[in-house]
Amino acid sequence: MTEPSSSGTTPVRLIDRLLVRWRAVRIAPSVLVSNPEPRMVGHYARGRQMIAGNFLIAGELIEAPGRIPFSARSAEAVDALHGFEWLDHLAVVGDARARALAQSGVLDWITRYGRGAGPGWVPGLAGRRVIRMIAHALFLLQGMAAQDQTRLLHSIGLHADYLARRAARAAPGLPRIEAQVGHLYAALALEGLSGTVPFVTRHMVAASEALIDKDGGIATRNPEELLQVFELLGWAAQALADQGQTPPKALLDQLDRIAGSLRVLRHADGGLARFHGGGRGTEGALAEALVIHDRLCTQRLGPVGERAMGYLRLAAGRCTVIIDAAPPPIRAAAGSAHASTLAFELSSNRRPVIVSCGDGRSFGADWHRASRATASHSTLAFEGYSSSRFAARSKARPELAEGPRHVGVELRHAPHKRAVALSHDGYLASHGLEHLRYLDLSADGRVLSGADTLVAMTKADKHRFRDVLARSGGAGVPFALRFHLHPEAEASLDMNGTAVSVALRSGEIWVFRAEGLDLTLAPSVYLEKGRLKPRPSQQIVLSLRALEDTTQINWSMAKAQETPTALRDLEQDNPLAVPQL
Repeated sequence: MTEPSSSGTTPVRLIDRLLVRWRAVRIAPSVLVSNPEPRMVGHYARGRQMIAGNFLIAGELIEAPGRIPFSARSAEAVDALHGFEWLDHLAVVGDARARALAQSGVLDWITRYGRGAGPGWVPGLAGRRVIRMIAHALFLLQGMAAQDQTRLLHSIGLHADYLARRAARAAPGLPRIEAQVGHLYAALALEGLSGTVPFVTRHMVAASEALIDKDGGIATRNPEELLQVFELLGWAAQALADQGQTPPKALLDQLDRIAGSLRVLRHADGGLARFHGGGRGTEGALAEALVIHDRLCTQRLGPVGERAMGYLRLAAGRCTVIIDAAPPPIRAAAGSAHASTLAFELSSNRRPVIVSCGDGRSFGADWHRASRATASHSTLAFEGYSSSRFAARSKARPELAEGPRHVGVELRHAPHKRAVALSHDGYLASHGLEHLRYLDLSADGRVLSGADTLVAMTKADKHRFRDVLARSGGAGVPFALRFHLHPEAEASLDMNGTAVSVALRSGEIWVFRAEGLDLTLAPSVYLEKGRLKPRPSQQIVLSLRALEDTTQINWSMAKAQETPTALRDLEQDNPLAVPQL
Protein backbone atom coordinates (compact mmCIF):
# COMPACT_ATOMS: atom_id res chain seq x y z
CA MET A 1 0.00 0.00 0.00
CA THR A 2 1.39 3.42 -0.95
CA GLU A 3 0.38 6.93 -0.08
CA PRO A 4 -0.83 9.19 -2.90
CA SER A 5 2.39 11.16 -2.76
CA SER A 6 3.01 11.66 -6.45
CA SER A 7 -0.43 12.59 -7.67
CA GLY A 8 -2.14 15.95 -7.55
CA THR A 9 -1.94 18.29 -4.57
CA THR A 10 -4.56 17.44 -1.94
CA PRO A 11 -5.52 19.50 1.12
CA VAL A 12 -3.65 17.02 3.33
CA ARG A 13 -0.48 17.34 1.27
CA LEU A 14 -0.78 21.13 1.34
CA ILE A 15 -0.92 20.99 5.14
CA ASP A 16 2.19 18.80 5.15
CA ARG A 17 4.08 21.24 2.94
CA LEU A 18 3.07 24.30 4.92
CA LEU A 19 3.99 22.56 8.17
CA VAL A 20 7.48 21.76 6.88
CA ARG A 21 8.05 25.31 5.61
CA TRP A 22 6.92 26.79 8.91
CA ARG A 23 9.01 24.43 11.04
CA ALA A 24 12.12 24.63 8.83
CA VAL A 25 12.99 28.12 10.09
CA ARG A 26 12.44 27.09 13.72
CA ILE A 27 14.45 23.86 13.86
CA ALA A 28 18.09 24.13 14.86
CA PRO A 29 20.66 21.71 13.39
CA SER A 30 20.61 18.47 15.34
CA VAL A 31 23.46 16.33 16.65
CA LEU A 32 23.63 12.61 15.99
CA VAL A 33 24.41 10.75 19.21
CA SER A 34 24.11 7.33 17.56
CA ASN A 35 23.19 5.74 14.31
CA PRO A 36 22.00 2.20 13.68
CA GLU A 37 23.94 -0.15 11.48
CA PRO A 38 22.55 -0.11 7.92
CA ARG A 39 20.44 -3.24 7.50
CA MET A 40 18.91 -2.46 4.12
CA VAL A 41 19.78 -4.89 1.36
CA GLY A 42 21.49 -2.98 -1.43
CA HIS A 43 22.97 -4.44 -4.60
CA TYR A 44 26.47 -3.75 -5.84
CA ALA A 45 25.51 -4.06 -9.51
CA ARG A 46 22.74 -1.47 -9.15
CA GLY A 47 25.14 0.89 -7.44
CA ARG A 48 27.64 0.54 -10.28
CA GLN A 49 24.89 1.23 -12.79
CA MET A 50 23.99 4.43 -10.91
CA ILE A 51 27.58 5.61 -10.89
CA ALA A 52 27.58 5.08 -14.66
CA GLY A 53 24.48 7.28 -14.90
CA ASN A 54 21.82 4.59 -15.41
CA PHE A 55 19.03 4.43 -12.83
CA LEU A 56 16.63 1.51 -13.10
CA ILE A 57 13.88 2.60 -10.72
CA ALA A 58 10.52 0.78 -10.45
CA GLY A 59 10.89 -0.57 -13.99
CA GLU A 60 11.87 2.82 -15.45
CA LEU A 61 15.33 3.52 -16.86
CA ILE A 62 16.49 7.09 -16.27
CA GLU A 63 19.79 8.36 -17.67
CA ALA A 64 21.32 10.94 -15.35
CA PRO A 65 25.14 10.98 -15.50
CA GLY A 66 26.75 12.45 -12.40
CA ARG A 67 23.54 13.17 -10.50
CA ILE A 68 20.55 11.63 -8.77
CA PRO A 69 17.31 12.21 -10.73
CA PHE A 70 14.20 13.08 -8.78
CA SER A 71 11.71 13.12 -11.65
CA ALA A 72 10.20 10.07 -13.30
CA ARG A 73 7.12 9.06 -15.30
CA SER A 74 5.50 6.71 -12.80
CA ALA A 75 4.38 7.47 -9.26
CA GLU A 76 6.19 4.34 -8.01
CA ALA A 77 9.51 5.54 -9.46
CA VAL A 78 9.07 9.03 -8.02
CA ASP A 79 8.39 7.56 -4.58
CA ALA A 80 11.47 5.33 -4.79
CA LEU A 81 13.66 8.30 -5.72
CA HIS A 82 12.28 10.55 -2.97
CA GLY A 83 12.43 7.65 -0.52
CA PHE A 84 16.23 7.52 -1.01
CA GLU A 85 16.27 3.80 -1.80
CA TRP A 86 19.15 4.48 -4.18
CA LEU A 87 21.31 5.18 -1.11
CA ASP A 88 21.26 1.46 -0.24
CA HIS A 89 22.91 0.52 -3.53
CA LEU A 90 25.53 3.28 -3.46
CA ALA A 91 26.44 2.44 0.13
CA VAL A 92 27.13 -1.17 -0.88
CA VAL A 93 29.65 0.04 -3.48
CA GLY A 94 31.09 2.34 -0.84
CA ASP A 95 34.00 3.82 -2.80
CA ALA A 96 34.83 7.49 -3.32
CA ARG A 97 32.73 7.83 -6.48
CA ALA A 98 29.70 6.22 -4.83
CA ARG A 99 30.05 8.47 -1.78
CA ALA A 100 30.40 11.61 -3.91
CA LEU A 101 27.26 10.75 -5.88
CA ALA A 102 25.31 9.95 -2.70
CA GLN A 103 26.41 13.18 -1.01
CA SER A 104 25.56 15.35 -4.01
CA GLY A 105 22.20 13.61 -4.38
CA VAL A 106 21.20 14.16 -0.74
CA LEU A 107 22.35 17.78 -0.75
CA ASP A 108 20.60 18.44 -4.06
CA TRP A 109 17.37 17.04 -2.64
CA ILE A 110 17.70 19.22 0.47
CA THR A 111 18.24 22.29 -1.69
CA ARG A 112 15.29 21.61 -3.98
CA TYR A 113 12.77 19.92 -1.68
CA GLY A 114 14.04 20.15 1.89
CA ARG A 115 11.66 22.94 2.95
CA GLY A 116 8.38 21.35 1.92
CA ALA A 117 8.52 21.38 -1.88
CA GLY A 118 8.03 18.40 -4.14
CA PRO A 119 6.11 15.14 -3.80
CA GLY A 120 8.13 13.62 -0.95
CA TRP A 121 6.44 15.24 2.02
CA VAL A 122 3.93 12.65 3.08
CA PRO A 123 4.53 10.80 6.35
CA GLY A 124 5.27 7.34 4.99
CA LEU A 125 7.74 8.56 2.38
CA ALA A 126 9.39 10.91 4.87
CA GLY A 127 9.82 7.99 7.27
CA ARG A 128 11.37 5.84 4.55
CA ARG A 129 13.76 8.66 3.66
CA VAL A 130 14.91 9.55 7.18
CA ILE A 131 15.57 5.88 8.01
CA ARG A 132 18.13 5.84 5.22
CA MET A 133 19.55 9.27 6.00
CA ILE A 134 20.27 8.10 9.56
CA ALA A 135 21.38 4.56 8.72
CA HIS A 136 23.84 5.80 6.08
CA ALA A 137 24.87 8.93 8.01
CA LEU A 138 28.51 7.86 8.51
CA PHE A 139 28.81 7.04 4.82
CA LEU A 140 27.37 10.46 3.92
CA LEU A 141 29.19 12.62 6.47
CA GLN A 142 32.68 11.33 5.72
CA GLY A 143 34.59 14.00 3.79
CA MET A 144 31.58 16.33 3.61
CA ALA A 145 32.19 20.05 4.11
CA ALA A 146 31.19 21.43 7.53
CA GLN A 147 28.38 23.61 6.17
CA ASP A 148 26.97 20.66 4.23
CA GLN A 149 27.10 18.47 7.33
CA THR A 150 25.08 21.15 9.10
CA ARG A 151 22.50 21.13 6.30
CA LEU A 152 22.18 17.35 6.46
CA LEU A 153 21.77 17.31 10.24
CA HIS A 154 19.23 20.14 10.05
CA SER A 155 17.23 18.13 7.49
CA ILE A 156 17.24 15.05 9.73
CA GLY A 157 15.99 17.18 12.62
CA LEU A 158 13.26 18.65 10.43
CA HIS A 159 12.15 15.15 9.45
CA ALA A 160 12.00 14.17 13.13
CA ASP A 161 9.86 17.20 13.94
CA TYR A 162 7.58 16.58 10.97
CA LEU A 163 7.06 12.90 11.83
CA ALA A 164 6.36 13.74 15.46
CA ARG A 165 3.37 15.73 14.21
CA ARG A 166 2.26 13.69 11.20
CA ALA A 167 3.32 10.02 11.58
CA ALA A 168 0.00 9.05 13.16
CA ARG A 169 -1.81 10.50 10.11
CA ALA A 170 0.04 8.39 7.55
CA ALA A 171 -2.08 6.21 5.31
CA PRO A 172 -2.97 2.94 7.05
CA GLY A 173 -0.80 -0.05 6.30
CA LEU A 174 2.82 -0.01 5.21
CA PRO A 175 3.09 3.83 4.95
CA ARG A 176 2.10 4.21 8.61
CA ILE A 177 4.71 1.64 9.67
CA GLU A 178 7.35 3.48 7.61
CA ALA A 179 6.41 6.76 9.27
CA GLN A 180 6.43 5.33 12.81
CA VAL A 181 9.73 3.47 12.37
CA GLY A 182 11.29 6.58 10.83
CA HIS A 183 10.14 8.58 13.85
CA LEU A 184 11.70 5.99 16.18
CA TYR A 185 14.99 6.03 14.27
CA ALA A 186 15.13 9.81 14.67
CA ALA A 187 14.25 9.68 18.39
CA LEU A 188 17.04 7.17 19.01
CA ALA A 189 19.64 8.96 16.90
CA LEU A 190 19.21 12.68 17.68
CA GLU A 191 20.43 14.48 20.76
CA GLY A 192 17.69 15.52 23.18
CA LEU A 193 15.03 13.11 21.92
CA SER A 194 15.83 10.05 24.04
CA GLY A 195 13.02 10.92 26.46
CA THR A 196 10.47 10.51 23.66
CA VAL A 197 11.56 6.97 22.76
CA PRO A 198 9.03 5.15 25.01
CA PHE A 199 6.17 7.29 23.67
CA VAL A 200 7.25 6.80 20.04
CA THR A 201 7.70 3.07 20.56
CA ARG A 202 4.20 2.67 21.97
CA HIS A 203 2.67 4.42 18.97
CA MET A 204 4.72 2.29 16.56
CA VAL A 205 3.64 -0.93 18.27
CA ALA A 206 0.01 0.19 18.27
CA ALA A 207 0.18 0.96 14.55
CA SER A 208 1.67 -2.44 13.75
CA GLU A 209 -0.80 -4.24 16.02
CA ALA A 210 -3.65 -2.66 14.05
CA LEU A 211 -2.10 -3.88 10.79
CA ILE A 212 -1.02 -7.43 11.66
CA ASP A 213 -3.66 -10.04 12.43
CA LYS A 214 -3.38 -12.75 15.06
CA ASP A 215 -1.97 -15.19 12.49
CA GLY A 216 0.77 -12.82 11.31
CA GLY A 217 -0.83 -11.68 8.07
CA ILE A 218 -2.07 -8.38 6.65
CA ALA A 219 -5.37 -7.55 4.99
CA THR A 220 -3.94 -6.88 1.51
CA ARG A 221 -2.66 -10.48 1.33
CA ASN A 222 0.43 -9.18 -0.50
CA PRO A 223 3.38 -11.39 0.60
CA GLU A 224 6.03 -8.86 -0.44
CA GLU A 225 4.31 -6.08 1.50
CA LEU A 226 4.27 -8.35 4.57
CA LEU A 227 8.03 -8.81 4.14
CA GLN A 228 8.52 -5.03 4.00
CA VAL A 229 6.58 -4.63 7.26
CA PHE A 230 8.68 -7.42 8.79
CA GLU A 231 11.89 -5.70 7.74
CA LEU A 232 10.85 -2.35 9.21
CA LEU A 233 9.74 -3.77 12.54
CA GLY A 234 12.89 -5.87 12.74
CA TRP A 235 15.05 -2.81 12.12
CA ALA A 236 13.15 -0.95 14.84
CA ALA A 237 13.55 -3.76 17.37
CA GLN A 238 17.26 -4.10 16.58
CA ALA A 239 17.78 -0.34 16.87
CA LEU A 240 16.21 -0.40 20.33
CA ALA A 241 18.37 -3.36 21.36
CA ASP A 242 21.52 -1.64 20.07
CA GLN A 243 20.75 1.27 22.41
CA GLY A 244 20.50 -1.07 25.38
CA GLN A 245 16.71 -0.95 25.46
CA THR A 246 14.63 -4.12 25.55
CA PRO A 247 12.19 -4.22 22.63
CA PRO A 248 8.58 -4.47 23.88
CA LYS A 249 7.23 -7.99 24.14
CA ALA A 250 4.30 -7.00 21.94
CA LEU A 251 6.76 -6.05 19.17
CA LEU A 252 8.65 -9.32 19.48
CA ASP A 253 5.37 -11.22 19.42
CA GLN A 254 4.43 -9.44 16.19
CA LEU A 255 7.77 -10.40 14.66
CA ASP A 256 7.21 -14.03 15.69
CA ARG A 257 3.79 -14.10 14.06
CA ILE A 258 5.01 -12.52 10.82
CA ALA A 259 8.03 -14.83 10.67
CA GLY A 260 5.72 -17.82 10.89
CA SER A 261 3.59 -16.49 8.02
CA LEU A 262 6.56 -15.66 5.80
CA ARG A 263 7.94 -19.16 6.22
CA VAL A 264 4.64 -20.48 4.83
CA LEU A 265 4.80 -18.02 1.92
CA ARG A 266 8.42 -18.81 1.06
CA HIS A 267 9.17 -21.23 -1.76
CA ALA A 268 11.89 -23.86 -1.64
CA ASP A 269 14.07 -21.50 -3.70
CA GLY A 270 13.87 -18.74 -1.05
CA GLY A 271 11.54 -16.41 -2.97
CA LEU A 272 8.05 -15.40 -1.94
CA ALA A 273 4.85 -16.48 -3.66
CA ARG A 274 3.86 -13.83 -6.22
CA PHE A 275 0.23 -12.99 -5.58
CA HIS A 276 -1.91 -9.85 -5.22
CA GLY A 277 0.70 -7.36 -6.39
CA GLY A 278 3.68 -8.86 -4.60
CA GLY A 279 6.93 -10.00 -6.14
CA ARG A 280 9.50 -12.52 -4.95
CA GLY A 281 11.05 -9.90 -2.66
CA THR A 282 14.44 -8.22 -2.92
CA GLU A 283 17.15 -10.85 -3.17
CA GLY A 284 18.48 -11.56 0.31
CA ALA A 285 15.96 -9.36 2.13
CA LEU A 286 13.94 -12.20 3.66
CA ALA A 287 17.04 -14.05 4.81
CA GLU A 288 18.45 -10.89 6.42
CA ALA A 289 15.14 -10.09 8.12
CA LEU A 290 14.89 -13.61 9.52
CA VAL A 291 18.44 -13.35 10.89
CA ILE A 292 17.43 -10.22 12.82
CA HIS A 293 14.30 -11.97 14.07
CA ASP A 294 16.22 -15.04 15.21
CA ARG A 295 18.73 -12.88 17.06
CA LEU A 296 16.07 -10.91 18.93
CA CYS A 297 13.40 -13.56 19.53
CA THR A 298 14.65 -16.36 21.72
CA GLN A 299 11.53 -18.47 21.28
CA ARG A 300 12.29 -21.17 18.76
CA LEU A 301 9.82 -21.46 15.91
CA GLY A 302 8.25 -24.85 15.30
CA PRO A 303 7.94 -26.61 11.96
CA VAL A 304 6.85 -24.55 8.98
CA GLY A 305 3.06 -24.27 8.96
CA GLU A 306 0.69 -25.04 6.12
CA ARG A 307 -1.64 -22.03 6.12
CA ALA A 308 -1.08 -18.29 6.43
CA MET A 309 -2.79 -15.13 5.17
CA GLY A 310 -5.20 -17.12 3.01
CA TYR A 311 -2.48 -19.24 1.35
CA LEU A 312 -1.85 -22.95 1.65
CA ARG A 313 1.59 -24.58 1.43
CA LEU A 314 2.24 -28.17 0.42
CA ALA A 315 5.87 -29.22 0.85
CA ALA A 316 7.55 -32.58 0.43
CA GLY A 317 11.05 -33.64 -0.48
CA ARG A 318 12.57 -30.69 -2.29
CA CYS A 319 9.31 -29.40 -3.77
CA THR A 320 6.98 -26.61 -2.62
CA VAL A 321 3.46 -25.76 -3.83
CA ILE A 322 1.82 -22.52 -2.65
CA ILE A 323 -1.88 -22.00 -3.40
CA ASP A 324 -4.09 -18.91 -3.20
CA ALA A 325 -6.82 -20.47 -1.07
CA ALA A 326 -8.98 -17.50 -0.02
CA PRO A 327 -11.14 -14.80 -1.61
CA PRO A 328 -9.24 -11.79 -2.99
CA PRO A 329 -8.74 -8.79 -0.66
CA ILE A 330 -11.44 -6.66 -2.25
CA ARG A 331 -11.99 -4.39 0.76
CA ALA A 332 -8.34 -3.90 1.68
CA ALA A 333 -6.78 -3.66 -1.79
CA ALA A 334 -9.42 -3.49 -4.50
CA GLY A 335 -7.07 -1.55 -6.80
CA SER A 336 -4.22 -4.08 -6.65
CA ALA A 337 -5.85 -7.44 -5.85
CA HIS A 338 -5.71 -10.21 -8.45
CA ALA A 339 -8.39 -12.66 -9.59
CA SER A 340 -6.13 -15.56 -8.64
CA THR A 341 -8.34 -17.77 -6.45
CA LEU A 342 -7.09 -21.42 -6.47
CA ALA A 343 -4.02 -20.54 -8.55
CA PHE A 344 -0.79 -22.17 -7.45
CA GLU A 345 2.98 -21.90 -7.88
CA LEU A 346 5.47 -24.78 -7.84
CA SER A 347 9.19 -24.66 -7.10
CA SER A 348 11.71 -27.48 -7.05
CA ASN A 349 14.96 -27.16 -5.13
CA ARG A 350 15.93 -23.56 -5.84
CA ARG A 351 14.23 -23.33 -9.24
CA PRO A 352 10.74 -21.91 -9.92
CA VAL A 353 8.75 -24.13 -12.27
CA ILE A 354 5.06 -23.14 -12.42
CA VAL A 355 4.42 -19.48 -11.60
CA SER A 356 1.96 -16.62 -11.83
CA CYS A 357 2.70 -14.00 -14.48
CA GLY A 358 3.25 -11.48 -11.67
CA ASP A 359 2.27 -7.86 -11.23
CA GLY A 360 2.43 -5.62 -14.28
CA ARG A 361 2.10 -2.27 -12.56
CA SER A 362 5.62 -1.09 -13.44
CA PHE A 363 5.02 -1.86 -17.13
CA GLY A 364 1.99 0.41 -17.54
CA ALA A 365 -1.77 0.36 -17.07
CA ASP A 366 -2.46 -2.22 -19.79
CA TRP A 367 0.00 -4.73 -18.36
CA HIS A 368 -1.30 -4.06 -14.86
CA ARG A 369 -4.89 -4.85 -15.90
CA ALA A 370 -3.85 -7.97 -17.82
CA SER A 371 -1.68 -9.29 -14.98
CA ARG A 372 -4.60 -9.22 -12.55
CA ALA A 373 -6.88 -11.39 -14.70
CA THR A 374 -7.37 -15.07 -13.90
CA ALA A 375 -5.79 -16.06 -17.22
CA SER A 376 -2.47 -14.66 -15.95
CA HIS A 377 -2.40 -17.24 -13.16
CA SER A 378 -1.96 -21.01 -13.10
CA THR A 379 -5.56 -22.07 -12.71
CA LEU A 380 -8.82 -22.51 -14.65
CA ALA A 381 -10.58 -19.62 -16.39
CA PHE A 382 -13.54 -19.33 -18.72
CA GLU A 383 -12.84 -17.60 -22.00
CA GLY A 384 -13.32 -13.85 -21.47
CA TYR A 385 -14.02 -14.19 -17.74
CA SER A 386 -12.09 -13.96 -14.50
CA SER A 387 -13.08 -15.59 -11.24
CA SER A 388 -13.48 -12.06 -9.83
CA ARG A 389 -15.13 -9.17 -11.62
CA PHE A 390 -13.44 -5.83 -12.27
CA ALA A 391 -15.43 -2.61 -11.98
CA ALA A 392 -15.33 -0.16 -14.87
CA ARG A 393 -15.22 2.92 -12.66
CA SER A 394 -11.56 3.60 -13.45
CA LYS A 395 -10.17 2.51 -16.80
CA ALA A 396 -6.64 3.33 -15.72
CA ARG A 397 -6.88 1.34 -12.49
CA PRO A 398 -9.94 -0.90 -12.36
CA GLU A 399 -10.92 -2.23 -8.99
CA LEU A 400 -12.08 -5.69 -8.03
CA ALA A 401 -15.75 -5.26 -7.25
CA GLU A 402 -16.91 -8.84 -6.78
CA GLY A 403 -15.16 -12.15 -6.21
CA PRO A 404 -15.78 -15.64 -4.88
CA ARG A 405 -17.88 -15.52 -1.73
CA HIS A 406 -16.92 -18.95 -0.54
CA VAL A 407 -13.57 -20.73 -0.89
CA GLY A 408 -13.54 -24.25 0.48
CA VAL A 409 -10.34 -25.84 1.83
CA GLU A 410 -10.10 -29.42 3.11
CA LEU A 411 -6.73 -31.01 3.88
CA ARG A 412 -6.53 -34.69 2.98
CA HIS A 413 -3.05 -35.71 4.05
CA ALA A 414 -1.91 -39.33 4.22
CA PRO A 415 1.46 -40.97 4.91
CA HIS A 416 2.20 -41.13 1.18
CA LYS A 417 0.95 -37.69 0.15
CA ARG A 418 0.17 -34.09 1.09
CA ALA A 419 -3.22 -33.33 -0.46
CA VAL A 420 -5.93 -30.68 -0.41
CA ALA A 421 -9.40 -30.31 -1.90
CA LEU A 422 -10.40 -26.73 -2.76
CA SER A 423 -13.38 -25.01 -4.31
CA HIS A 424 -14.67 -21.55 -5.16
CA ASP A 425 -17.95 -20.14 -6.44
CA GLY A 426 -16.57 -17.28 -8.53
CA TYR A 427 -18.26 -18.58 -11.72
CA LEU A 428 -21.58 -19.41 -10.09
CA ALA A 429 -23.34 -16.16 -11.01
CA SER A 430 -22.03 -16.06 -14.58
CA HIS A 431 -22.07 -19.76 -15.53
CA GLY A 432 -23.84 -21.68 -12.76
CA LEU A 433 -20.64 -23.67 -12.15
CA GLU A 434 -18.30 -24.09 -9.20
CA HIS A 435 -14.59 -24.78 -9.67
CA LEU A 436 -13.24 -27.68 -7.61
CA ARG A 437 -9.49 -28.29 -7.51
CA TYR A 438 -7.72 -31.27 -5.94
CA LEU A 439 -3.92 -31.19 -5.54
CA ASP A 440 -1.86 -34.13 -4.34
CA LEU A 441 1.90 -33.83 -3.72
CA SER A 442 3.66 -37.17 -3.21
CA ALA A 443 5.64 -37.71 -0.01
CA ASP A 444 8.95 -37.59 -1.90
CA GLY A 445 8.00 -34.38 -3.74
CA ARG A 446 8.44 -35.97 -7.15
CA VAL A 447 4.82 -35.94 -8.37
CA LEU A 448 2.11 -33.29 -8.22
CA SER A 449 -1.25 -34.71 -9.31
CA GLY A 450 -4.26 -32.51 -9.93
CA ALA A 451 -7.93 -32.73 -10.80
CA ASP A 452 -9.97 -29.71 -11.85
CA THR A 453 -13.74 -30.04 -11.95
CA LEU A 454 -16.55 -27.74 -13.04
CA VAL A 455 -19.88 -28.72 -11.54
CA ALA A 456 -23.41 -27.34 -11.30
CA MET A 457 -24.62 -28.33 -7.84
CA THR A 458 -28.24 -27.21 -7.47
CA LYS A 459 -31.23 -27.14 -9.79
CA ALA A 460 -30.90 -23.38 -10.10
CA ASP A 461 -27.21 -23.72 -10.99
CA LYS A 462 -27.98 -26.36 -13.61
CA HIS A 463 -30.66 -24.16 -15.14
CA ARG A 464 -28.24 -21.23 -15.34
CA PHE A 465 -25.54 -23.40 -16.92
CA ARG A 466 -27.96 -24.74 -19.52
CA ASP A 467 -28.94 -21.18 -20.43
CA VAL A 468 -25.24 -20.37 -20.99
CA LEU A 469 -24.80 -23.59 -22.96
CA ALA A 470 -27.81 -22.74 -25.13
CA ARG A 471 -26.32 -19.33 -25.93
CA SER A 472 -23.23 -21.15 -27.21
CA GLY A 473 -25.41 -22.98 -29.74
CA GLY A 474 -24.71 -26.27 -27.99
CA ALA A 475 -21.03 -26.09 -28.90
CA GLY A 476 -20.01 -25.98 -25.25
CA VAL A 477 -18.75 -23.24 -22.95
CA PRO A 478 -15.02 -22.65 -23.65
CA PHE A 479 -12.55 -22.64 -20.79
CA ALA A 480 -8.85 -23.31 -20.33
CA LEU A 481 -6.46 -24.66 -17.74
CA ARG A 482 -3.22 -22.71 -17.76
CA PHE A 483 0.15 -23.52 -16.23
CA HIS A 484 2.54 -20.59 -16.65
CA LEU A 485 6.21 -21.56 -16.67
CA HIS A 486 9.19 -19.61 -15.37
CA PRO A 487 11.31 -18.09 -18.18
CA GLU A 488 14.26 -20.31 -17.26
CA ALA A 489 12.14 -23.46 -17.57
CA GLU A 490 12.49 -24.74 -21.13
CA ALA A 491 9.40 -26.61 -22.35
CA SER A 492 8.84 -28.84 -25.38
CA LEU A 493 5.96 -30.99 -26.61
CA ASP A 494 6.53 -34.74 -26.51
CA MET A 495 4.62 -37.94 -27.34
CA ASN A 496 2.59 -36.43 -30.18
CA GLY A 497 1.39 -33.54 -28.08
CA THR A 498 0.20 -35.58 -25.09
CA ALA A 499 3.07 -34.57 -22.79
CA VAL A 500 5.25 -31.54 -22.12
CA SER A 501 8.82 -31.90 -20.92
CA VAL A 502 10.09 -29.03 -18.78
CA ALA A 503 13.87 -28.75 -18.33
CA LEU A 504 15.30 -26.65 -15.51
CA ARG A 505 18.76 -25.09 -15.45
CA SER A 506 19.62 -27.39 -12.55
CA GLY A 507 19.30 -30.40 -14.85
CA GLU A 508 15.92 -31.54 -13.52
CA ILE A 509 13.30 -32.72 -16.01
CA TRP A 510 9.59 -32.48 -15.19
CA VAL A 511 6.91 -34.03 -17.40
CA PHE A 512 3.34 -32.69 -17.59
CA ARG A 513 0.50 -34.95 -18.75
CA ALA A 514 -3.29 -34.74 -18.90
CA GLU A 515 -5.45 -37.82 -19.29
CA GLY A 516 -6.56 -38.24 -22.89
CA LEU A 517 -6.06 -34.58 -23.79
CA ASP A 518 -3.86 -32.80 -26.31
CA LEU A 519 -1.66 -30.11 -24.86
CA THR A 520 -0.45 -26.87 -26.40
CA LEU A 521 2.44 -24.58 -25.56
CA ALA A 522 1.57 -20.91 -25.89
CA PRO A 523 3.55 -17.71 -25.30
CA SER A 524 3.39 -16.16 -21.86
CA VAL A 525 5.22 -13.45 -19.93
CA TYR A 526 6.97 -13.17 -16.60
CA LEU A 527 6.40 -9.73 -15.11
CA GLU A 528 9.41 -9.13 -12.89
CA LYS A 529 9.94 -5.99 -10.84
CA GLY A 530 13.14 -4.13 -11.66
CA ARG A 531 13.14 -4.86 -15.40
CA LEU A 532 12.33 -2.58 -18.29
CA LYS A 533 10.06 -5.01 -20.09
CA PRO A 534 8.32 -8.32 -19.49
CA ARG A 535 10.37 -11.49 -19.91
CA PRO A 536 9.02 -13.91 -22.52
CA SER A 537 8.07 -17.34 -21.24
CA GLN A 538 5.72 -20.20 -22.07
CA GLN A 539 2.53 -21.67 -20.70
CA ILE A 540 0.98 -25.12 -20.92
CA VAL A 541 -2.65 -24.73 -22.03
CA LEU A 542 -5.51 -27.24 -21.99
CA SER A 543 -8.37 -25.75 -24.01
CA LEU A 544 -11.74 -27.43 -23.46
CA ARG A 545 -15.50 -26.90 -23.57
CA ALA A 546 -18.01 -27.60 -20.82
CA LEU A 547 -20.89 -29.62 -22.27
CA GLU A 548 -22.31 -31.31 -19.17
CA ASP A 549 -23.24 -30.36 -15.62
CA THR A 550 -19.95 -31.92 -14.54
CA THR A 551 -16.62 -31.68 -16.37
CA GLN A 552 -13.39 -33.04 -14.88
CA ILE A 553 -9.77 -32.85 -16.05
CA ASN A 554 -7.02 -34.96 -14.48
CA TRP A 555 -3.39 -33.99 -14.91
CA SER A 556 0.03 -34.58 -13.38
CA MET A 557 3.42 -32.91 -13.15
CA ALA A 558 6.16 -35.40 -12.32
CA LYS A 559 9.92 -35.59 -12.31
CA ALA A 560 11.25 -37.80 -15.08
CA GLN A 561 12.40 -41.19 -13.84
CA GLU A 562 16.04 -40.47 -14.67
CA THR A 563 15.96 -37.26 -12.59
CA PRO A 564 17.44 -37.90 -9.14
CA THR A 565 15.58 -36.73 -6.05
CA ALA A 566 18.67 -34.91 -4.79
CA LEU A 567 21.14 -33.34 -7.18
CA ARG A 568 23.83 -30.70 -6.96
CA ASP A 569 22.54 -27.50 -8.56
CA LEU A 570 25.81 -26.03 -9.79
CA GLU A 571 24.30 -23.34 -12.01
CA GLN A 572 25.16 -20.13 -10.16
CA ASP A 573 24.34 -16.49 -10.78
CA ASN A 574 27.21 -14.01 -10.60
CA PRO A 575 26.34 -11.68 -7.68
CA LEU A 576 28.51 -8.90 -9.17
CA ALA A 577 27.09 -9.10 -12.68
CA VAL A 578 25.02 -6.19 -13.92
CA PRO A 579 21.45 -7.55 -14.23
CA GLN A 580 19.77 -7.64 -17.60
CA LEU A 581 17.30 -4.80 -17.97
